[in-house]
Amino acid sequence: MTKISLLGKVALITGASSGIGRATSILFSNLGANLALCGRNAENLNETAEQCRQNDVQVLTLQGDVTNTDSINMFMDKTLNKFNRLDSLVNNAGRIATGTIETTKLCDLDDMMDINLRSLFQLTQLAVPHLTKTQGNVVNISSICGSKSFPGVLAYCVSKAAVDQFTKCVALELAEKKIRVNCVNPGTIVTELHKRGGLNEQAYREFLEKAKLAHPLGRPGMADEIAQTIAFLASDASSFITGVTVPVDGGRHAVSPR
Repeated sequence: MTKISLLGKVALITGASSGIGRATSILFSNLGANLALCGRNAENLNETAEQCRQNDVQVLTLQGDVTNTDSINMFMDKTLNKFNRLDSLVNNAGRIATGTIETTKLCDLDDMMDINLRSLFQLTQLAVPHLTKTQGNVVNISSICGSKSFPGVLAYCVSKAAVDQFTKCVALELAEKKIRVNCVNPGTIVTELHKRGGLNEQAYREFLEKAKLAHPLGRPGMADEIAQTIAFLASDASSFITGVTVPVDGGRHAVSPR
């Protein structure tokens, strides 16, 4: 039986300064991975890095915006300059925003697609030659909104559905290179994502209460629970898995409206 281990591996993780990205970074360091951590907030990014370094791994912090082409090129260049290899790319950075077909501006749709899809495309494209050498892997972070339809978050749902399709297509294209490409689809997770998307404290509390009813397990999830699945897909324990979208959502994907 292959145990989950990332000992000696090098992982590049976007959105590492908070939430799922931070939890994933810390878990990867616990499992022995050296890390290139990318994010916009330097202070939060350094806090994540310090927690990871406690596990005696090498950590490179890279401040930048995944919607900026120069930043993305810098992420990859500095990672390779530091570690001279790449085993796992975790495309985690993303955001959510409310809006319907009547209220979403075209620029809002463009912004959502830039961060939730275009950044994945560019980073994955840059990573392929290096992942080919290590027979590495890509783990994309999507959402339950990629597979189920919800009103009021149109651009977000469309962008995450695109991530799911991107994952499957690229997995087929890179299979002959022995590069695995998979996707994790979280349900409602307790992070700052929804507050940054526009919910105030009261609205967020109400949102989490509704999540108890929406998820069959009776609660929202925690970032650490998503990180566990990401680590599994990035490790050799999932060596025969590619092209999957894994719901980690307390059963919400299986719920049918009544």
